[in-house]
Amino acid sequence: MAIMLPVMLMLMFTWVFGGAIDPSGAYVDYVVPGIILTCAGFGASSTAVYVANDMRTGIIDRFRTMPVRAGAVLTGHVVASVLRNLVATGIVVAVGIAVGFRPAAGLIDWIATAALIALYILAITYLFAAIGLAAGSPEAANGYGFILLFLPYLSSAFVPVSSMPDWLQAIADNLPITPIVETIRGLLMGSPLEAEPWWAIGWCAVFLVIAAVWGAWLFRRKAARR
Repeated sequence: MAIMLPVMLMLMFTWVFGGAIDPSGAYVDYVVPGIILTCAGFGASSTAVYVANDMRTGIIDRFRTMPVRAGAVLTGHVVASVLRNLVATGIVVAVGIAVGFRPAAGLIDWIATAALIALYILAITYLFAAIGLAAGSPEAANGYGFILLFLPYLSSAFVPVSSMPDWLQAIADNLPITPIVETIRGLLMGSPLEAEPWWAIGWCAVFLVIAAVWGAWLFRRKAARR
């Protein structure tokens, strides 16, 4: 589902809505960066459920009796999710190219794009892992994480911010997702970038630090109770 759902969204936005949004057929070039972030969100959201399930089933108690670092459980979930999501992102980009996506990026731009996507996936995965620790059950973790999946729809991922109502433009302009998606779009399509890359990296770093510290604290607290 982490692969199929973003692919279906891309096909829907390109073939169903794309003609109404941009009759020239160039909407696919605009929407692919947004689909990439959506793909990362869907893929990372499962981490919250896995972590919450581990905390409930008692496997943590078994790990505590073994010579395994306590944080390795959380790290293992995050690393597995990042690798899985990078593969899913590659598939989504390939499908985008198959349906008409034509990036103008050079080798350096592709490397920078991949690095930013990896940083974003790492940050959001740690955030979902922390949500899984904070939730009381896998069902609750799934519900809390689902809220975060709507953030790209409030940013410039699918439509320009200028097309939104004035009150929503203020939210979209200041949403952390917006500079991230604009940086990916600029790198892939060759459009000019100003301060967006620094804001994108900064927001990812803030999310990563907060989620890692919060997750480590939650894990020590909950593991100590068991």
